[in-house]
Amino acid sequence: MFQTKDLDEQLAKQRKLAEENDAKRRANQFSLSYLDLISVKVPTEIKAMKLVPEQEARKAFLVPLQLLRKKLLVACFNPEKPEAKKIIEDLKKNYEVQIVITSLTGLQHAWSYYQYVVDDAKEISGRVEIDEQNLQTLLASIKNLQSFTTTIKDFKGSLVSQISEIILAGALALKASDIHLEPSAEANKLRLRIDGLLHTAYEEFSHPTYHSIVTRIKLLSNLKLNIIDEPQDGRFTIDLKDRDIEIRTSVIPSEYGETIVLRLLDPLALKVNLEDLGWREDDLEIVKAGIKKPNGLILNTGPTGSGKTTTLYAFLKFVFKPEIKIITVEDPIEYHLPGISQTQVDSDANYTFASGLRSILRQDPNVILVGEIRDRETAEIAMNAALTGHIVFSTLHTNDAIGAIPRLIDLGAKPQILGPALSLVIAQRLARVLCLYCKTQKIIDEKTKIKINAFLNSLPKRVNKENYKNFSIFETKGCDLCGGLGYRGRTSIFELFLVDEKIEQKIYQNPTEIELMNLAKEQGMTTMQEDGILKVLKGITSKDEIERLTGPTTCF
Repeated sequence: MFQTKDLDEQLAKQRKLAEENDAKRRANQFSLSYLDLISVKVPTEIKAMKLVPEQEARKAFLVPLQLLRKKLLVACFNPEKPEAKKIIEDLKKNYEVQIVITSLTGLQHAWSYYQYVVDDAKEISGRVEIDEQNLQTLLASIKNLQSFTTTIKDFKGSLVSQISEIILAGALALKASDIHLEPSAEANKLRLRIDGLLHTAYEEFSHPTYHSIVTRIKLLSNLKLNIIDEPQDGRFTIDLKDRDIEIRTSVIPSEYGETIVLRLLDPLALKVNLEDLGWREDDLEIVKAGIKKPNGLILNTGPTGSGKTTTLYAFLKFVFKPEIKIITVEDPIEYHLPGISQTQVDSDANYTFASGLRSILRQDPNVILVGEIRDRETAEIAMNAALTGHIVFSTLHTNDAIGAIPRLIDLGAKPQILGPALSLVIAQRLARVLCLYCKTQKIIDEKTKIKINAFLNSLPKRVNKENYKNFSIFETKGCDLCGGLGYRGRTSIFELFLVDEKIEQKIYQNPTEIELMNLAKEQGMTTMQEDGILKVLKGITSKDEIERLTGPTTCF
């Protein structure tokens, strides 16, 4: 039996070798290149295949493979075949056609990709129209993670587009910021990031179903289906009647398949009013004074996902008026703001933060937003712009506001420029808000009350302690409205580091973080943890949430 199997394999290999050798011979005959579509990865792109319908492609024994701008790669069995000749001539009217010769088996393999080509052009061009009635039904039925899991589990359909629709609708209904699709050896997992934390929604996708979902998402995102061992990034848009929802797609190879993360950018989730972000009154006054200045560098610091970009967008909205020009350079543009010129980093076009900022300065702007300061060149241009009559907003990855000074010096910023250029540094985190419908008040013992009062008395004078005189502490419980999580939505906790004359003089001396912290405390700075504790005392969030974000506290 084994000898027969081995013999069959040997014969199959010989037949393939003979077929590919014949293709090479025909390529030489036509003075064209040969392409093996079986042994190498098929460079197939759906946008190219859509140019020739499947029935016509099979009849002509050809297939369009790749489209790059106006250059179109077409694999063909015999370019002299009348049907093939006609299609190629028609394609040449609009494209620069390059023909390669392949075998019949290679063509059959490439034709199998036609199953992923759908009739609706919008569906593959990056804009997706979800059935509004179906979406509303799903949004109404998905109240929490449990009902979302049940909806997926009970789904009996066979169309992968429908299961993908359920996943997207569920994420929207639960106000998730990210969708994570993760393969494993046994089954495959779906997780949602809700209010900053990941929750498992479903972990029983079979391998064929998971592969189909991944393929569907790659199609929607205009990614290459045949590339499975390299990272890819893409995007698509969900068209709804009242808004467009941008989806950013990231695909990376992993041990058991491709891992996908979808970032959902829902305009309804964007808080662009400065007052809605969670500022205390005293901090808000300082921020407004800082962004109203005609020049200066204002930095917002914190890790990825801490709300930095949203805060900077709120700054732009606050300062916007028709008589000034605002330009941004971002990576990527997360939300489109009316009346503001937004540009996006493009490494292929050599448009980086540094080169983009340099170009922006020639556009006579009043206000500039730089998505992130990552290197010395960007830092220097941003600081010089702040010194020459521009207000510059940007972000920096540091753990706290004080850390921005040594970080910039470490990047190569000169202290004599940094001191006068920098006007305000903000640090922030996003804290989950207690569900208004189920949070429960905690009984506070006398010992804890003494600690809390001592904490309030230690705060700077600018904090209005009367607002916290009748404090209360609440805990999570969980209900249907918050999906049993105990939290619903997020708010920001902040700390502000105002660069005054004393601190400017200190920057010239290349100070340590401890020296800067002491000066900031003299100035009246409230730390993120202190701001968080004040939000606990107002019943906005919980002690556990603030300790999760900022570490242990001694107040409770």
